[in-house]
Amino acid sequence: MKLSESAIVYIIRRSVIKKGVLKIEQIFLYGLIIIGLITILYVLFADAIDGMDAGIFNPTVFLSFVLFVCATGFILLKLTEWSNTVIIITAFIVSSILSFLLYYFILLPLSSAEVSTAYTDESLQGSVGKVIVPIPKDGFGEIVIETVNGLLSKRAAEYDNEEVDYGKQVLIIEVAGGTFLVKEYEPLK
Repeated sequence: MKLSESAIVYIIRRSVIKKGVLKIEQIFLYGLIIIGLITILYVLFADAIDGMDAGIFNPTVFLSFVLFVCATGFILLKLTEWSNTVIIITAFIVSSILSFLLYYFILLPLSSAEVSTAYTDESLQGSVGKVIVPIPKDGFGEIVIETVNGLLSKRAAEYDNEEVDYGKQVLIIEVAGGTFLVKEYEPLK
């Protein structure tokens, strides 16, 4: 990060010394470059600073707002003959609208639709599994349970200490000490 910052600062200082002041076009272009680099760094390290989520003022919305201001301003400077003041005001209005749309139609639904792959053994009670290692009388076997996240294989014992053959469907009754207590599953007809 220091190398890219120092290179950008060098370019900006050189432009200022050479011409005296930065043109608005250069400010928009340098803003695009700097915000682009910061956005890349934020994407890489977003998990480390995840606690900064403050609604519409979270870093993603702020960075996109500044990026939209710089991009809109630069494009309007190149394509129109408007004055700098009109271009800056238009860039802020367009950026506000785009940031609002980004937050309410993309970021907000994504944050509430987060799916966790975490589960507890107790949450699997009542599920139906399949025996992949036969369960002997007074012994242990193995079952496999299909979930939305894939297949889970677990150690199992028969609830009433009876034998269960390979390939039979079983209902998970209870979990005790990491062992799934199961009964042979008989669906209603």
